[in-house]
Amino acid sequence: MYIIQGGEALSGKIRVQGSKNSSLPILAATILNGKKNTICHVPKIKDIEVMNQILSHLGANIAVKDNVLEIDSKNVNKFDVPEHLMRKMRSSIVLMGALLGRFGRAKVSYPGGCEIGPRPIDLHLKGLSLMGVDFSGGHGFLNAKTDGLKGADIHLDFPSVGATENLMLAAVLAEGTTIIRNVAKEPEIVDLQNFLNRMGAHVKGAGTDTIKIEGCRIEDLKPVNNYTIIPDRIVAGTYLAAAAITRGRIQLTNVISEHLEPILAKLRETGCVINSRNGEIELYVDRPLVSLDSIRTLPYPGFPTDMQAPMMAFLATVEGTSILTETIFESRFKHAQELRRMGADITINGNTAIIKGVKQLSGAIVEAKDLRAGAALILAALAAKGETIVEGASYVERGYENIEGNLAALGAKIVKKDKI
Repeated sequence: MYIIQGGEALSGKIRVQGSKNSSLPILAATILNGKKNTICHVPKIKDIEVMNQILSHLGANIAVKDNVLEIDSKNVNKFDVPEHLMRKMRSSIVLMGALLGRFGRAKVSYPGGCEIGPRPIDLHLKGLSLMGVDFSGGHGFLNAKTDGLKGADIHLDFPSVGATENLMLAAVLAEGTTIIRNVAKEPEIVDLQNFLNRMGAHVKGAGTDTIKIEGCRIEDLKPVNNYTIIPDRIVAGTYLAAAAITRGRIQLTNVISEHLEPILAKLRETGCVINSRNGEIELYVDRPLVSLDSIRTLPYPGFPTDMQAPMMAFLATVEGTSILTETIFESRFKHAQELRRMGADITINGNTAIIKGVKQLSGAIVEAKDLRAGAALILAALAAKGETIVEGASYVERGYENIEGNLAALGAKIVKKDKI
């Protein structure tokens, strides 16, 4: 749990961690070449620990030093992902594409993660089926098998990040050319392409609507040395929102401002002053802030669904009425009820939240039900009067490296304790 005494305006500088959502598919990609790969700027978070445990189970040798991971996949000889680890982290589904590429086999259970509504993997299965994969299942498991992956022309019904990544990984060692249309355009997809190409794969088009992959042989793939993961745009956005909600001042280093444009645009709209230059972003508040008429979560380059909860917490403190619509996940408003316990005025109508700003939030005992909800409740606590206890720290630790230490360095009164 986090114990937070609210009311301190944050001030100072933070270096942003490496991206969780880039690291996980790139770690899965290390299976493909059967060689030693060194990846830098990997965040120290629970999801990475789980992925490392899965890779170790499969036979990889992993050495961790600070934020550098050395992964040797030469001895990977299994293709089953343990159910108890799969249930901890939904992103582990991307291992299916890599395992099918390397072995033509994969056995996975249906993935777990956070309580933010159903996230079906039908797009993954549909695309892989077109590449020659047969699926059978029962008792919560999915067996995937192919006599050889074949290039295919695939059109995704929705630009799913996970499906895009899984199909990219499978296509690297497939015979012939794979074209994936209506793909996700997130920066993390571009990062995965860059890593695969460093390995010797032939991938192009990431960041656009269509990705094309020319298949190659495993012997054509090389080890990758010192690949650096991009900064985490959601973590950066969360810290910017933390400064905004406390009406403070923050400077972020190790950021790519272009990746943050949808978030920066909305924070500017409220009246936050934002300056960005040379991999740094400064945000401060020097005037009364205004509410937002409309904010909608959309696939990149729209406003990210992962920033919806932190933004809701912030808007709960801004005078006027803000309208926030969630278009990606149908059960991603569980934090609203917890924010109401702190005095927020939030009404949920289907997939829309109507947020009327209040003058002051109050400390309370609240519980995080998912990763980003946990971050939102911490932000609300920073601005609230009195003490707040945020339970469910394990969710927050899935995606934020040392959030309590970073916030304390900015002047927040926050400590993390084991549940009593």
